[in-house]
Amino acid sequence: MSDKLLIVMANTDPRNGEELGAPLFQASVAAAMGYNVEVICTATAGCLMKKGEAEGLVVKAGSPKTVYDFIKDAHDAGVKFFCCSPNLDLFNMTKEDLIPECEGIVGGAYMIEEVMEGQCKVLTY
Repeated sequence: MSDKLLIVMANTDPRNGEELGAPLFQASVAAAMGYNVEVICTATAGCLMKKGEAEGLVVKAGSPKTVYDFIKDAHDAGVKFFCCSPNLDLFNMTKEDLIPECEGIVGGAYMIEEVMEGQCKVLTY
């Protein structure tokens, strides 16, 4: 059995905050259960790795907890976050623009290799 969970947030649209709770919460739960969890933010969700973006988003209107709070909670539980390399150009950002919880930048080849050759389970959002 695999002890690694790869969560790919590609179709999760930050403009719809309610879409962001489930993948971030499930990442935290899996990490708390002892799994090695990586979250790769790509496509529209890639903007969550940019400083200042997730701080202004909430999962539920009126909630005092921001999406960035969920990211920090997940990171504190052991989740590793990554930004997909095309997002740097897409969202006009550099490595220095990434939130501290982002472990680094990965490309499409990383995801494909993890899925095809790695010992991981994959959830996509």
